Amino acid sequence: MQKAVFVTGAQSGTGYAIAERFAKEHWDVFITSRQGEEAACAAKTLTDTYGVFAKGYEYNIRNEQQAIDIFRDIDATGRFVETVVLNAADLGFGTDPAKGMDFWTVPVEEFQRVFETNLVWNFMTIRQAALRMRERHKGAIVFIGSNTAYQAIPNRCAYGASKGGINSFSKSLAIDLGRFGIRSNVVLPGTIKTERWYKMGDKQIIKGEVAPIGDIADFEDVANAAWFLGSDASKSVTGTELTVDGGMSAQLFPECMIGWKKAMME
Repeated sequence: MQKAVFVTGAQSGTGYAIAERFAKEHWDVFITSRQGEEAACAAKTLTDTYGVFAKGYEYNIRNEQQAIDIFRDIDATGRFVETVVLNAADLGFGTDPAKGMDFWTVPVEEFQRVFETNLVWNFMTIRQAALRMRERHKGAIVFIGSNTAYQAIPNRCAYGASKGGINSFSKSLAIDLGRFGIRSNVVLPGTIKTERWYKMGDKQIIKGEVAPIGDIADFEDVANAAWFLGSDASKSVTGTELTVDGGMSAQLFPECMIGWKKAMME
């Protein structure tokens, strides 16, 4: 049976880069988006570019039957999802990324939705994948978490708490599912150079200059980490986290690295 990867939120950005990384290694690819047409378009691009089988699905929160139906459809293709990458997330900043969710005024429903998306939705996806992995005594679960699980940023308490929950969730899965040959790990990106990040301009919270290596992650940096944890390159790695944030988590007080670099070159 041909092995495949299942990547949520993979119509663009980090998710697409992850799907593309696996496609480059000749894995078949299944991707999801809240917009089914975008998922189908991205899947077609992967097929046309890399010659792999790829299929996109519309996938929404609060819909377990949709998860069941998607994996049954995958079964019908004769492919086995050996790796599932949980990339889709509610970023928990409300309507303005520069302001985030105000603790005093955020609706409880909006706060709750972040946890539904980042934890409950992932649970539904993982259970369907793990049912198949258990039969073959092999599988890898890769969460795309965040370094904010350990270092909070203003007005993003729902996001940080949900990402912290992912770390604990993954460790629990590593114990509960390990006996069935299933591994579970987390990639912890920091700020990524997304289209939204570029558009924020002067409102960017984190710029590359404050990272110890003088830069922050591209999509491909996160994709490479997901590939490592989702492939046999990490076959004895489970219950752990891989941080991809340019060293931001390692420092107590960010410094302006531009001045430091100039001083070193003089």
